[in-house]
Amino acid sequence: MPEGDTLYRTAAGLRPHLLGRTVTAASARQPGPRAERIVGATITDVDSVGKNLRILFDNGLEVRTHLRMNGTWHRYRPGERWRRPASRARLVIEVPGAVAVCFDAPVVELFEQRAERLHPALSALGPDLLAEDFDPDEVRGRLREPSRAGVTIAEALLDQRVVAGIGNVYKCEVLFLERVSPFVVVSEVDDTTLDRLVTTARRVMRANVTSVRRGIERVTTGGEPRIGGPLWVYGRAGRPCRRCGTIIEAVRHGTDLPRRTFWCPSCQRRAA
Repeated sequence: MPEGDTLYRTAAGLRPHLLGRTVTAASARQPGPRAERIVGATITDVDSVGKNLRILFDNGLEVRTHLRMNGTWHRYRPGERWRRPASRARLVIEVPGAVAVCFDAPVVELFEQRAERLHPALSALGPDLLAEDFDPDEVRGRLREPSRAGVTIAEALLDQRVVAGIGNVYKCEVLFLERVSPFVVVSEVDDTTLDRLVTTARRVMRANVTSVRRGIERVTTGGEPRIGGPLWVYGRAGRPCRRCGTIIEAVRHGTDLPRRTFWCPSCQRRAA
């Protein structure tokens, strides 16, 4: 699933071609939003909030997409051949000089911007990890809510109501970097460790939105050749830990939406 850095880069890639331009044509696969409502409107912003991409219009409307596992945004020149079949296009927005196409996204919504504070997904989001005004104290406060005391730290980091933007890759990598077991519950993690996890997540994610590394999706090892790969543990089950040599393990983990967790049993002993 695309994580916060992917959506940030996607918005940054679309913004120069859409911002300030008037929509000349729009269509959406049905069932879906009434795309004709944005024709004639001018795009006032293109941004990301956690794993959501938003496009705002001067007529008070807003498009929200959530890409989940298979969704993606493409940008084409008018008349350019698309790299995916038109049948997979969920939303097409045409402006002078550019065509933006959202393929395969399971969530494509159009609604009034004023309703965002009541939106069931957007209104519940925690602080956006990549926002300039990111507040780590608020994240710590959300983690310390009594309802999360018995939740494992791995599940808590994935909870977009705690902090928006962290996905399964960053969850695994950040816990490894800070030597925290994925299976320790939040109540057993001290405030200093919680703050370190959030700070590290923000640091590595920001590093991945400000640099491009030969098409690699994300890098948490710093790109050092001696380490021999972009990631520490994610996707490396059965292979030796890059830090200590212990075999990396993996297990499906979580209650609401089990995800595969990768960790080093030696570097991440069950103690926060």
